[in-house]
Amino acid sequence: MKKRLSILLLLAGMVPMSCTDKFDDLNTDPTKSSSTTFDPNLLLPSIQWKHVSATAGYSGAILFQSMWVQILASTTSGAANYYSNADKYVISSNTNSYLASTWNGDYSAASFAYEMEQLAKDKPALANLMNIAVIMQVQSLATISDVYGDMPYTEALKAKAAITLPVYDTQESIYKSLLTRLDAATAALDASKPLATNDAFAGYKGDVAKWKKYGYSLMLKLAMRLVKIDPATAKTYAEKAAAGGTFASMSDDAYVSGDDTNGYTNGNGAALSTPADVYQVRWSKTMIDYLKSTNDPRLGVIAEVPVAGLAGNQGVAAGNSDPAVQLGLPNGYDLNGGATDISKSPGYNGASGTGADITPIGKYSRPASIYRGRSAPIFVLTYAETELLLAEAATRGFSVGATTAAAHYKNAVSAGIQTLGRYGTTAAISAGVADAYAAANPLVTADALKQINEQYWVVNGTLFNFVEAWNNWKRSGYPVLTPVNYVGNFSGGVIPRRQIYPTGEATLNGANYNAAIGKLSGGDKWSSRIWWDK
Repeated sequence: MKKRLSILLLLAGMVPMSCTDKFDDLNTDPTKSSSTTFDPNLLLPSIQWKHVSATAGYSGAILFQSMWVQILASTTSGAANYYSNADKYVISSNTNSYLASTWNGDYSAASFAYEMEQLAKDKPALANLMNIAVIMQVQSLATISDVYGDMPYTEALKAKAAITLPVYDTQESIYKSLLTRLDAATAALDASKPLATNDAFAGYKGDVAKWKKYGYSLMLKLAMRLVKIDPATAKTYAEKAAAGGTFASMSDDAYVSGDDTNGYTNGNGAALSTPADVYQVRWSKTMIDYLKSTNDPRLGVIAEVPVAGLAGNQGVAAGNSDPAVQLGLPNGYDLNGGATDISKSPGYNGASGTGADITPIGKYSRPASIYRGRSAPIFVLTYAETELLLAEAATRGFSVGATTAAAHYKNAVSAGIQTLGRYGTTAAISAGVADAYAAANPLVTADALKQINEQYWVVNGTLFNFVEAWNNWKRSGYPVLTPVNYVGNFSGGVIPRRQIYPTGEATLNGANYNAAIGKLSGGDKWSSRIWWDK
């Protein structure tokens, strides 16, 4: 992303004083923007970048959800002990910082979007931009609520109105408001009016047709969150989204490409190019076993067994990508020499290297080089996800069009495989290969919900959208996972179902924070369930 918002701070020169009736004109700095001169389009790329960054890299997802739902794994010792939060649900020295990042990042995105909305409202030429501002508020605020639960909403983003201690709204009321606002904003997008500029979603360029499909695809995702807690609302909005028109192909995917040269670094790429992470972060056995069970063509693209030995494992030289040799690291093990040492794990196949150049984790598969790109894409919502959600909606009997659940599923599986090509030519898998795999692995009615949601986990896991993979696991229960119960874990030996609130909330907004945790079953704990998680 190369567009940046520049703020000029210039000292005004001395103005000669004399009697005049143009005092205001003379004392207005022509170099400073005001609400009447500032172009709110300039805020859009900042909103989009802040949102994607809120769930990438050390902002939390790779340190929490990536391993909570057993997409990645780590032995978490030495310099990379910060992965204990994820692999073993154990506090590390920076856990309190990590757990606040999604909260802070997405509230920042929502704040920029709210400001953009205020600057654009009542200006007919900026009507589309105003509606995009609402859509991005919904995207950012829904993410916060999905991660934490109840949160400040009706009084949030109102610091200019002197509301600095906002009350927490219930997730139920938040979701119903978000869906209502999203419905109105998406429907109001108008191709006959000026397009938004400075759009950072790759290929969008303010295109109203693409933004409409994005709005309705987001509506579908939020609607499907509610299938267990409020099936009537889920059905209403899923059907409305399908009628409005969701993503029609991979060209509609919403993602932002990093631009490391100009300071917009993909947080996942930055993390996985850190030497300690290169050595310690591996694919989970759960993920690798799943891909191997059906000869999934993604396996030879996403994974590599590092060069043998300690030095080879700590370096980024290309490893062996042959699908036959890939081996996932079981979650919950360490390098501490005790009962949970990786050498004690079932199926352990020995150390890699010889002599002083040896490592006990060398034969386990790590993410391939495509994920170390610091300008790699960060995904928000994809056609593959949308087709899987439509497949589930159809399976549940919702009226989402004439296309069958099996056809939606086939589209999704093929698209999820092909979408890896966004990472570059070395990650590309042809449409022919993807289609053949999808045809050979069709939806089976008796196992439809299981198949659909396992694919949702695979698609988001291999695209490194870990928060979405975790949220959908909470909602659907698939894949069925065995929790890690490591000594000293913070979740009582269960996979965390929410992030606890940032520690600053208890001290800075104590009364409202205490009221919110009083409504949580079990209190402000990692194991407490949010409203829709039933």
